[in-house]
Amino acid sequence: MVPTIRAARFFAALSALLSAVFFFPCFGNAQKASVAGLIGLVSSQEEGRMEGVLVSAKRDGSTITTTVVSDSQGRFSFPRNRLEGGEYSLTIRATGYEMDPVKLHLTSSKTATADLKLHKTQNLSAQLTSAEWLMSAPGTDEQKNVLLGCVICHTVERIFRSHHSADEFAQVRQRMGTYYEGTLPERPQLNPPRPAPVAGTPPIPSRFTPAEFQYMSTINLSSAPQWQYPLKTTPRPTGKATRVIFTQYDLPRKFAMPHDVVVGSDGMVWYSDHAQQYLGRLDPKTGAVVEYPLPVLKPGIATGLHFLELDPDGNLWMSMGVQGGVARFDRKTQQFQTWKMPISREGEYPNAFTLLLGYLTVDGKVWLGEPAAGRIQRLDAHSGEWDREIIQPYRDIPKDSPMAAQSHLFYDTYADSRKNVYLTDISSGYIEKIDAKTLKVTAYQTPTPDSGPRRAHMDKQDRLWFGEYSGNKIGMFDTKTEQFQEWELPTPFSGPYDAVLDKDGYVWTGGMTTDRVTRLNPKTGEMVDYLLPRRTNIRRVEVDNSANPVAFWVGDNHGSSILKLEPLQ
Repeated sequence: MVPTIRAARFFAALSALLSAVFFFPCFGNAQKASVAGLIGLVSSQEEGRMEGVLVSAKRDGSTITTTVVSDSQGRFSFPRNRLEGGEYSLTIRATGYEMDPVKLHLTSSKTATADLKLHKTQNLSAQLTSAEWLMSAPGTDEQKNVLLGCVICHTVERIFRSHHSADEFAQVRQRMGTYYEGTLPERPQLNPPRPAPVAGTPPIPSRFTPAEFQYMSTINLSSAPQWQYPLKTTPRPTGKATRVIFTQYDLPRKFAMPHDVVVGSDGMVWYSDHAQQYLGRLDPKTGAVVEYPLPVLKPGIATGLHFLELDPDGNLWMSMGVQGGVARFDRKTQQFQTWKMPISREGEYPNAFTLLLGYLTVDGKVWLGEPAAGRIQRLDAHSGEWDREIIQPYRDIPKDSPMAAQSHLFYDTYADSRKNVYLTDISSGYIEKIDAKTLKVTAYQTPTPDSGPRRAHMDKQDRLWFGEYSGNKIGMFDTKTEQFQEWELPTPFSGPYDAVLDKDGYVWTGGMTTDRVTRLNPKTGEMVDYLLPRRTNIRRVEVDNSANPVAFWVGDNHGSSILKLEPLQ
């Protein structure tokens, strides 16, 4: 029987409606009726339909970018409730490919369609992440790991594109060593002057050796117009890694450097600016940002904040870097209170870095760490007085101990339920425990030598989860059994910065060099590697356990934005 024209139109309309309803990958009961606002296919002449292409949509005049990923059939779909009506620009991320500009008009009531045609890029090197540059270069892992320290201020691409000789690299290192870590190439800040080393103490070590400068001169363009080795790339996302939605919020200041991001009980997102004296608040529903300027404690000295923590009352505390202090922001009065750290006997500028609030409810003490000086000072938040006793965790290392032959720099501090404090030692491969009662220090070496433990989170079972920056692993130290576990990340040279356990038992970390966020199932060892929509210098990672499913948050320290990741599976 031949259908009538009216019937044919009906079935065509029904088919379009069903596609709009069921195209979008669902998660949770609340999402089963989600209607797509934009659907399409991604393909190229070389591959046909393409899986793992990130498709981003941004409305003209908006600060919010929404991103989804194409599935195994090359299909992508945006839920309608994420895209308001208006004029949109579409962009993609797929290493090795580019796309001509795409503009389209979306309405709030209709499902739009956009089939995207990609073509091979003529400049693959411009798309490489730092990890891909390191994967491409000849040399040992030990030689390449040294370069991980460079991504604090910029990608390693600058090294690979340079024409410097070994001697010229040594001069560049001297110049770059004068810059404060809260700096960007576009907005440099100088370190405060350092006093000469005190008699009996070691001099300040140089980050690189002559052999390492020589190595750098063999992988750049100092002796040839092109790299004399093939450029390697990581695979595009597949499977579960494509079932995700990203929301990126641009911040109002061009050179904002969100270092730590935390989510309050009311859903507001707070961030500390690594380069300037600002505490920021983002409303993720509207994208509205409010920034609160902090007082400058030391005019003429580099500015910027480091760690950001919420206290039990929901107020925010932040360490103030070489401004040498700690600040508390009262959310009710929207006022700051600051405390300046006392200058040490050596006359050094205090560098307020690590921040520990674990004792606030016990004795009112805030622990503030100065890693470069190997000191921890404690502030009585009630009286405003600093303790006379300074904790120096590396002062009494036995001379015949293996630790004595290594350099040490604690990076993070966390307390367990018994108020013992644990340090992550990034210069080596140790987790160090400070006993709550005696302040005695006990060191535990990670299974991977020189793993470089960096940021950490303590879970409710007193297990310390941390990123092993140099070891390319997620580490866990069970403080009760004093046993370690480690899980290697799928992408080499990822530089995992932090690690946190969510309510569902997954562990999250972010690679500083890969633009990838990894979710680990510690029971099975399964890892899902999510590629982010654009270059993202990841620092502290945050999980919002009040969301269903959980939401992952991170600041783009070099991109003036904050990113939210929502897994769909």
